[in-house]
Amino acid sequence: MTTFRRARLKALAGACNTIALVGLTALAALPAQAQEAFPSKPIRLVVPFTPGGVTDSSGRLIADFLGRRLGQQVIVDNKPGASGNIGTAQVVNAVPDGYTLLLAFDGTMVINPHVFAKVPFDTLKDFAPVGRIGSATLILVAHNEVPVKTLTDVIALSKTKPLPYGTSGIGGTPHIAGEMLAQRTGAKLEHVPYKGGGQAMTDVMGGAIPLVYTAVAGAQGHVKSGKLKAIAVSGAQRSASLPDVPTFIESGLPELKDFAVDSWVGLLAPAKTPPAVLAKLNAELNAVLNDPAVRERLGVLGIEPTPGTPEQFRQQMQRDLAAYGPIVKSAGIKLE
Repeated sequence: MTTFRRARLKALAGACNTIALVGLTALAALPAQAQEAFPSKPIRLVVPFTPGGVTDSSGRLIADFLGRRLGQQVIVDNKPGASGNIGTAQVVNAVPDGYTLLLAFDGTMVINPHVFAKVPFDTLKDFAPVGRIGSATLILVAHNEVPVKTLTDVIALSKTKPLPYGTSGIGGTPHIAGEMLAQRTGAKLEHVPYKGGGQAMTDVMGGAIPLVYTAVAGAQGHVKSGKLKAIAVSGAQRSASLPDVPTFIESGLPELKDFAVDSWVGLLAPAKTPPAVLAKLNAELNAVLNDPAVRERLGVLGIEPTPGTPEQFRQQMQRDLAAYGPIVKSAGIKLE
């Protein structure tokens, strides 16, 4: 082989190596570019409940404003069933790329694991927190003819004759809060589960049951119109919608000095969703929650916005999972 030919072959091999290196570098850069481009298509938000409730309404509001900020439509996909378990399980099995999110409800995520013999997900292992949307204040209301004005009155009256209280269903946050109230104070309260808060409100206004424990959003109109009597809210602070209604803590009972139970909603993604995608979703969610228009509309739903970090949301779920387990077990609440 001539010296000229050897030199030519060497140059050609060097050029091929350079092309290969450039190609590998370009391929290695693709994931980063894909993350930077997120989102490049519509996002699906799974709501594991039927349309029309407070949870669904809050999800649709967030989806609308989040989509505007991201420049892509956030499509609400209602997948109801089994107290939220069916839709929640669908997100567990979704591709962890940020394009499928879950509207997480505390009843499903931190109460269902204790109430159901088996749930198709692990709250802490199967999901990556995006952020908490807000907390819905719960309220205890009474029919106007029930001879009570305060929470102390309710507890005292229940000890002379058990008092039924309605909620939106077995294992929901109002049910658990009612059991907590009974366990701490010795109140004789009988749970009456409904298939939704609307029918419970109808029955308490008609006098079929004396009490209902529900979200402020579902009761505030009836309280303001004088159709129902507000007893107390169970949040750490008074509700902005009903500022004259005291908290359970303000009842003065030592057993309730730290009683603070709200219901929360938030956004979760499948586990192993890229950190950069989660960070972007969290930043945009917090921006949405700080929007005055969003805060006002969430307030109408009885929800106080709570912008924060994914880690803060994870810690909330961890605390609630640990706190609600003993209450559910003591009350003997079980669903198949």
